[in-house]
Amino acid sequence: MADPSSYRPKPGEIPDSPGVYRFRDEHRRVIYVGKAKSLRQRLANYFQDLAGLHPRTRSMVTTAASVEWTVVSTEVEALQLEYSWIKEYDPRFNVKYRDDKSYPYLAVTMNEEYPRVQVMRGHKKKGVRYFGPYAHAWAIRDTVDLLLRVFPVRTCSAGVFKNAARTGRPCLLGYIGKCSAPCVDRVSAEEHRELADEFCDFMTGRTNTYIRRLEKQMAEAADDMEYERAARLRDDIGALKKAMEKNAVVLADATDADLIAVAEDELEAAVQIFHVRGGRVRGQRGWVTDKVEEITTGALVEHALQQLYGEETGDAVPKEVLVPALPDPVEPVQEWLAGRRGSGVSLRIPQRGDKKALMETVERNAQQALVLHKTKRASDLTTRSRALEEIADALDLDSAPLRVECYDISHLQGDDVVASMVVFEDGLARKSEYRRFQIKGFAGQDDVRSMHEVITRRFRRYLAEKEKTGEWTDGENAETPEIDRNGEIVGTGPTEDDGRPKKFAYPPQLVVVDGGAPQVAAARRALDELGIDDIAVCGLAKRLEEVWLPGDDDPVVLPRTSEGLYLLQRVRDEAHRFAITYQRAKRSKRFRSSPLDDVPGLGDTRKQALLKHFGSLKKLRAATIDQICEVPGIGRKTAETIAVALARSAPAAPAVNTATGEIMEEEPGTMGSGGEPVAAGAPDERRGQET
Repeated sequence: MADPSSYRPKPGEIPDSPGVYRFRDEHRRVIYVGKAKSLRQRLANYFQDLAGLHPRTRSMVTTAASVEWTVVSTEVEALQLEYSWIKEYDPRFNVKYRDDKSYPYLAVTMNEEYPRVQVMRGHKKKGVRYFGPYAHAWAIRDTVDLLLRVFPVRTCSAGVFKNAARTGRPCLLGYIGKCSAPCVDRVSAEEHRELADEFCDFMTGRTNTYIRRLEKQMAEAADDMEYERAARLRDDIGALKKAMEKNAVVLADATDADLIAVAEDELEAAVQIFHVRGGRVRGQRGWVTDKVEEITTGALVEHALQQLYGEETGDAVPKEVLVPALPDPVEPVQEWLAGRRGSGVSLRIPQRGDKKALMETVERNAQQALVLHKTKRASDLTTRSRALEEIADALDLDSAPLRVECYDISHLQGDDVVASMVVFEDGLARKSEYRRFQIKGFAGQDDVRSMHEVITRRFRRYLAEKEKTGEWTDGENAETPEIDRNGEIVGTGPTEDDGRPKKFAYPPQLVVVDGGAPQVAAARRALDELGIDDIAVCGLAKRLEEVWLPGDDDPVVLPRTSEGLYLLQRVRDEAHRFAITYQRAKRSKRFRSSPLDDVPGLGDTRKQALLKHFGSLKKLRAATIDQICEVPGIGRKTAETIAVALARSAPAAPAVNTATGEIMEEEPGTMGSGGEPVAAGAPDERRGQET
């Protein structure tokens, strides 16, 4: 725990101007980003008596080891820079809204020659029009199914579209009238784009125009006694009205607005957003956040606005945003929103009428979301805290291990030996910091040596990062960083010291290895050789789920009902899964390899031509250079290179049936590992248990 006075800037150093500041911990990782109208006044608030600080603020300033700032011209620039840095650094003490799902949108790909209507999630793409978000993907599909009667826009994938164009036959939707079939030129690209534009107009709320037009056409068809056409138009009108009924009218004046409500307690806050377009609720979404800093409702609203509109432009930012409390000050936020939209944006608190009533509905949804979240999370938070405390007690640690790293070795009978490193922070997986290793120091199967190599490599990189940041550099006596086989400095992250987590810069409080006493001893020995004595080590043996500590003759046996044991099992199983996945990928790649892969400039087409011409790799290996040159596309120089590559990879001896002594001949086209022929009926030595 750091003393804030140890890194407090001198009074005259901090400028009295707008800017953005960053607190960093002892490992130079950014842990908090904030903005201020006056940096001097804001930062002074952090360096007062610790007893007077909010508990979460006190935790932040005692975790930090330094503070730095960047001066900007205006508060709007400060808001933009704060948002960019929060997205880049992911500081642990900033408000981060945890969205428990990726909300689906109804998307129209106007950037394609033939726009397509589909469900999309995740990052928004340029040139695509989005409607929503919706609570469920099936709600989008129901709406689209109704609208395709009137706006038969393409919904098929690129592969289906190209196949239909090639065969000259549309898909089923083209036959039943729910697609205009531009793939077979029933409509031109311009006509299809007009349909897509009309579809988008209807989704944006301009519904009455199309319904009145269809009603007029239906009346004309009835007057002309075209009753079948009139009946179809009647059904189209019914489909449009049914689609409209899915989004009830909430604002009579056809307003475009977003309504944001916040429900909070001392520890957490829930945010709910209703997207209203054309007076109808077109989408709803929500987030929950831990209040890791002392924060007002207005500040929560400001963070929600950054989350909502930080990546949006144009009409995606509505003309009106209704909130329960205004940020302080409100002018920079309004100016920032107007810049994102390209025109004025009204940010205000509704006082009366329909908008006030709708805001109350949004607030009720936020309250229910917070209650539901606390119901689901309360036991989880309690359980994780109890699990970490149980581990600390069982292993006699000074404090709960907030960061745990687990290592596992995987191979297939000594081949493709790999290792995995998984990271759990606060009892939850942090997948962005998972790492994987290839065992390079020796060949064959030896889990103990493999574990020693992996731990050594990982923490040598950690020491290299510490040296790079100057945490323990001794000037002239500093060791030269290790250079790997690719000529790169081991452990080097980004060239600039920008605060982003580097690959191996952050140490764990506990290292868990998959195995018993030998693996634990190897891990401890590796740390000792590197001079690291402040990281605990334990192992979890699969057979009886015993916890082994370095130097102990007997394991620590945790109760079967222990939450600590359950957490260790989850960490171990995740490391095993990650290692097995990598090992299988390497094995599959090796099985698909061939001696021809080593020939420079020889692509798949000419490889296939060679095998087709000779029938098998064995016959190709026996061919002369002149015979190889007979294959179309193979010149003499390439043929010589092929012959050399095949000669180097030639098997030492033919396969022999040990029961009969018979030399096994290959079947044409039968290939084994590395492109080598496999005899019919011969046992495959590669099969075995993965470890």
